[in-house]
Amino acid sequence: MPQMIFVNLPVKNLDTTKSFFSKLGYSFNPQFSDDKTACLVISDTIFAMLLTEPRFKEFTKKEIADTSRTTEVLLALSADSREKVDEMADTALASGGSPANEPIDHGFMYGRSFQDPDGHTWEIVWMDPSAVEGQG
Repeated sequence: MPQMIFVNLPVKNLDTTKSFFSKLGYSFNPQFSDDKTACLVISDTIFAMLLTEPRFKEFTKKEIADTSRTTEVLLALSADSREKVDEMADTALASGGSPANEPIDHGFMYGRSFQDPDGHTWEIVWMDPSAVEGQG
């Protein structure tokens, strides 16, 4: 069985956050969701547990990062093409996200980023498969 990742993120308004990611084409696993938590399905092995801030606080003794002032994590997802990068970033910005950083374009690698409604930074990156062949 491939290793899976469950990224836990605090959110201010669960309905707003769920609506945002739904507009990006993602779904939620109801088996691991309730009125305080939503399991965002990114792929077969990647999930983001979106937790209301009070629920998130139950899992840590530390303060929750104020994403208007600090960055607690950069979440990077791959895309199949440059066009998919633009499509995802444009949809995010049109759906309530905000700009994060300037686009990067190194020819063999292209990426854009945005902040979700809770201020978490997401990067969408395409890499030319021929540029990474033989790596690993």
